[in-house]
Amino acid sequence: MNEFSPLFAAQLNPRSAALPEMATAVLILDEARQIEYVNHSADELFSPINPIGLTFATLLMNSGAEAESDVFRAIDTDLPPEEVRIRLDDGRLLDCMLRVLSSGGFVLSLDDVTSLVRNAELARRDPLTGLPNRAALREKIAETLKEACGEIGNVAILYVDLDRFKAINDSLGHAMGDALLQKVADRFRKVLHEGEFIARLGGDEFAIIQSGLPQPAAAEELSSRLVDLIARAYAINGHMLHIGASIGVAIYPGDGREAGALLRNADLALYRAKAEGRGSYRFYEPGMDERMQQRRAMEIDLRRALPLGQLHLVYQPKLNLQSNSLVGFEALIRWSHPQRGLVSPADFIPLAEEIGAIVNIGEWALREACRQAASWPKPVSVAVNLSPVQFRTGKILQTVSSALAYSRLEPSRLELEITEGALMEHSSAILGVLNGLRALGVRIAMDDFGTGYSSLGYLQKFPFDAIKIDRSFVRGIDTSAERRVIVRAITQLASALGMTTTAEGIETWAQLECVREEGCTDVQGYLTGRPLSREAARMLLDHRFAENSEMDLA
Repeated sequence: MNEFSPLFAAQLNPRSAALPEMATAVLILDEARQIEYVNHSADELFSPINPIGLTFATLLMNSGAEAESDVFRAIDTDLPPEEVRIRLDDGRLLDCMLRVLSSGGFVLSLDDVTSLVRNAELARRDPLTGLPNRAALREKIAETLKEACGEIGNVAILYVDLDRFKAINDSLGHAMGDALLQKVADRFRKVLHEGEFIARLGGDEFAIIQSGLPQPAAAEELSSRLVDLIARAYAINGHMLHIGASIGVAIYPGDGREAGALLRNADLALYRAKAEGRGSYRFYEPGMDERMQQRRAMEIDLRRALPLGQLHLVYQPKLNLQSNSLVGFEALIRWSHPQRGLVSPADFIPLAEEIGAIVNIGEWALREACRQAASWPKPVSVAVNLSPVQFRTGKILQTVSSALAYSRLEPSRLELEITEGALMEHSSAILGVLNGLRALGVRIAMDDFGTGYSSLGYLQKFPFDAIKIDRSFVRGIDTSAERRVIVRAITQLASALGMTTTAEGIETWAQLECVREEGCTDVQGYLTGRPLSREAARMLLDHRFAENSEMDLA
């Protein structure tokens, strides 16, 4: 360690004698700004450089820093002393305070704040993705709005929520979910430009601040890019994963002048995007708050619907075109609300899936359909729809086994309908469940065939018993040669694979004749039978089979 020079040793009093032992690094410079003394902490700080005899500027240059003029700025301009932060070339950060000595020269104290600064930065970072966290977002919003000063159209807040992430996290485990979030964060970093700040709020939610750009055009362009980018497949540990993104946007100051209002309104817009099908973006509109309150009220009512006995099943007949006979029913859920009346399934089923209520509702529908079908006078089949959400619980096999055992329904009479959406979320795990269901003896049908992107691929992976041709191909089939070709191709493929085909949405005799000519085995629709109450379905069975008659479909 460097000792005091004789000049300063003579001036030491009992208090100044503590300088060598101080944790703070201390340098004493003469009037020429040349270093005359360093205490032990300063000696260690700049080791292996020996500071004695160097000017402070030379010491900083040798340490890879160029801030000497900043340190002396206050003194050179007759301003009060101020702390200056210096970064050395090895990444260390020093807070420097320079003061003039009454005896001439300067005393400079330096504190190594590297750990403090880094810990503070870590506290503002999401440990998984490395993105700024919610606390950093709040600071950035406050800073951005202060700079905006009410200027119209240059700040936007985007709320981003990942679609189908929970299904992957639940089915493949949190390690896979974490790896996916890191991949998503990497994509965010690559696509964002200057003036765009992103933070992870937690889970699969992110927020973006976009500033200094014309709005709403810039937010719309960014939202479109993100929806496209996030939807592209992810290859992780041998799995091809597919998710999407829904985005809500609020623009300052029209949608709010305070951070809280902007974030709340961006969140409302996000809910609208998710409610309208996901994989899209929506801008905030004033009426969204009222609609959200209505939605939350419906959510509360829906959670109560099952225990209050407001749900019931109806049964739509399925007819075989070869025998012109009734061969089964599809069980459909209906909600009779005391104030709202009969709520459309198109309104409450997606909501039930979103809030997770479909799990209990779906289990109830399966048990009830099996129980009622077991009491029918003739052993026709009953079809029950399974939601993709139900597969995430990992209890489908147990639920179906329990329903069959409780009702004593012959397994071959139960047909379970699944959509391509269930397979897309994690096909290998779902296919394992389907094979387990097949082992129970139940039939498996692919519903809404042809509306997705990978229907043919799934037919190769799993031998379905039946294909249900979506009503979009049946509508107008009597006037569209293209739709007839599509239906013909589906029925021929199904026949070659040993599967039956059911055409949905038959409403006219012309449609019925077309699907018959193109090889469909079964049909459903308003023409051949509207959904019936359980009593009406039983009466239809009693009537048809008592007379042993066929339906007049010729």
